[in-house]
Amino acid sequence: MKYMLMICRDEGAWEKMSVAERQKIYWDTVKVSEELTARGQYLGGFPLYPSSSATSVRVRDGRRLVTDGPFAETREQLGGYMIIDVKDLDEALAVAARVPLARTSTVEVRPVRDGEPT
Repeated sequence: MKYMLMICRDEGAWEKMSVAERQKIYWDTVKVSEELTARGQYLGGFPLYPSSSATSVRVRDGRRLVTDGPFAETREQLGGYMIIDVKDLDEALAVAARVPLARTSTVEVRPVRDGEPT
């Protein structure tokens, strides 16, 4: 079953980390993704630029509305994602717990839906 791991972090706390701390988290995450790749469970993922670089698009009454910034005003913002293919939710949760940013942030685990809505 496919799951998306959405890594939500406090961008202020991230910016306060030293470059060395951020690089360690990055390389530890690469290590997890390489291990998952070796088992055929890693389908992709990337870190994202800060939410300040986001542009939100909505269409209302046939008109496109474009807004700078993220959709939600929250403390934690989506900072990256991984898509994995594992046996079940328990295995997905175990992988999420291995994501280095789970120690300081939140990893939301959500199943990926195939096909049309039911």
